[in-house]
Amino acid sequence: MDRRNIKMVLAYDGTVYHGWQRQKNALTLQAVLEEKIQVLTREQVTVIASGRTDAGVHALHQVCHFFTHSGMDPQSIRRGLNSLLPEDILVREAEQAPLDFHARYSVKSKTYEYRILNREQPDLFLRNYTWHVAWKLDRAAMEACVSLLRGRHDFSSFRSSGSDNLNTVRQMIRSELHGSPGEGVIQFTFEADGFLRHMVRNIVGTIIEVGSGRTTPERFLQILEARDRKKAGIKAPPQGLFLTMVQY
Repeated sequence: MDRRNIKMVLAYDGTVYHGWQRQKNALTLQAVLEEKIQVLTREQVTVIASGRTDAGVHALHQVCHFFTHSGMDPQSIRRGLNSLLPEDILVREAEQAPLDFHARYSVKSKTYEYRILNREQPDLFLRNYTWHVAWKLDRAAMEACVSLLRGRHDFSSFRSSGSDNLNTVRQMIRSELHGSPGEGVIQFTFEADGFLRHMVRNIVGTIIEVGSGRTTPERFLQILEARDRKKAGIKAPPQGLFLTMVQY
């Protein structure tokens, strides 16, 4: 059988995984998928994702691909994998893609959501999917920060160490805040042509400092323009972050 490129759309709960990328002595999403694909196709494959989500981060629409010589049609691969995979990983879609399709390098934009439970009491059933912030937040101040992010910027101030990105300029296509602080879950939505390491979590952590009154939107703009991670706020915890869409 000729070599084929299989593109898949995944959803997963990242709670128990040490992120996407295969690691020694750690449970990762890539390792689990490759193991189950090998069972199904009797081939060793490498599964390449649109991006490497971190430990505890979730996905509603992660795109990945792998090459195979198996004659199984994509829908049989999808059904077969879903019968083998644990309940916290789902193959939503599978199709044969052109051989030059690359899940990471063909991306035009990605969208992330970050969810915060903003009320006094925590929710036991949302603890793995939100960041609990118990105090009231200033929506107007946070929206001012969100609006400053739109457009083309150097996001060095929100890049964690260990990033291999040499180009730190990104186009923020969409930057939104939804929900009412103090009433339950509020949600940040960010769509960009690319993201730096921990960029969304560092942005959200800094915006929450503004919403908490510890700094100001004016200072947030100065942080963005400073291109210095040391000037930004804390990194938001991973469990509130969801990869929700990848566009090609």
